[in-house]
Amino acid sequence: MIKLKICGMRDPANIEAVAELRPDYMGFIFYDKSPRFVGDLKTETDIERVGVFVNASTEEILSKNMGIVQLHGNETPAQCEELRKHLRVIKAFAIDDDFDFAKTKEYNDVADYFLFDTKGKYYGGNAYPFDWNKLEEYDQSKPFFLSGGLNSQNLNNLDLLKGMNLYAIDLNSGVEDSPGIKNIEKIKSVISCLK
Repeated sequence: MIKLKICGMRDPANIEAVAELRPDYMGFIFYDKSPRFVGDLKTETDIERVGVFVNASTEEILSKNMGIVQLHGNETPAQCEELRKHLRVIKAFAIDDDFDFAKTKEYNDVADYFLFDTKGKYYGGNAYPFDWNKLEEYDQSKPFFLSGGLNSQNLNNLDLLKGMNLYAIDLNSGVEDSPGIKNIEKIKSVISCLK
């Protein structure tokens, strides 16, 4: 079954409520220009935690004690390789109609997963999906997380990705009441969709 990641968590009560739905991963954004910046929140959850960073130093990333790191900036293959000695790496790519999937190849050996998100104003959380047909150009060499304005409506079209190396769905802005506050009913709808 496709895994589920809920990203952009920061409110303790909301984290607790989302954790009760048992997603596979929970994402915490350590990019201070994001409206979902988590700051120094101490989270107590047994859900696997993913630290989300944009152009952060290796030292800063490792200081957050995450099991997985998700990189949304211009991180080099060399930095990914260094980080991978300590944790699992998800390298994110911002997709638009002009994206060239050849860019992913240099990360094949230094990332555990790729994440394909909508190219927009922000590094993530732009609240609308990219054209999934674009994924037909990807060679499927690495399992990927699908991101970008996902909700129960557009996930009804998941059949479009049949036969692709889709590993997980990454929910953020598409299931929010406000930045960082997830709507539990919307997440439940997505979970029903995935089943």
